Amino acid sequence: MSIRLEGLTLAYDRHPAVHHLSGSFAPGSLTAVIGPNGAGKSTLLKALAGLIKPAEGRVMLSSLDRREIAYLPQQADVDGSVPLSVLEVVALGHWRRVGIFGGLGGGDIDAARMALEAVGLGGFETRPIGTLSAGQFQRALFARMMLQDAKVILLDEPFTAIDARTTADLLDLVQHWHDEKRTVVTVLHDYDQVRRHFPQTLLLARELVAWGPTEEALSPGNLLKARAMAESWRDDAAICRRPAA
Repeated sequence: MSIRLEGLTLAYDRHPAVHHLSGSFAPGSLTAVIGPNGAGKSTLLKALAGLIKPAEGRVMLSSLDRREIAYLPQQADVDGSVPLSVLEVVALGHWRRVGIFGGLGGGDIDAARMALEAVGLGGFETRPIGTLSAGQFQRALFARMMLQDAKVILLDEPFTAIDARTTADLLDLVQHWHDEKRTVVTVLHDYDQVRRHFPQTLLLARELVAWGPTEEALSPGNLLKARAMAESWRDDAAICRRPAA
């Protein structure tokens, strides 16, 4: 149940974001995607989630349905001004299973309450979602992902602008998903956090710099190479294409 990338090139308005990336995320692996700003990290996650189409190459899902992929973007897809309770937002995690017009049973609501307890939000069920702090809101989104029960979990900078306690609790949940043999791919910017918690790393600078065990991928030489590659970027460059055979 691996995710394999073959010559993957991604672009916006014909400007390259990721060039000819090949490799695979092994089943049950826990991988950080890291690199300079503008390296294509978030773009890659969107391609894995099926939200953007490759300009070249492909994403191959071995015996995996995209419905088995859960994706948490940087910008939350829940508007805090919408009058939804915390429990209602978390219960949205059931939609993939029951459908948008499907009804939720008592067991589904109980599962949502248990997920809230698991992320430290027990007792917040009736609170309007817009009244939560940034950390509480992220805990609620992680609870929603728990209900999706996905085999692959994609997280785009999930610990940005939240407190240290919340970060530690959510990292524990990420480790729990890894222990359950789910495949977790997380975009991060904190190199120390990656070294402490993520055994595999994809170092990206629009092109592949390194992909493998974290200490090897984040070697001083690889980090220097990624920095040099970022300094040479041209945002007006056309999509690179492989030469004809």
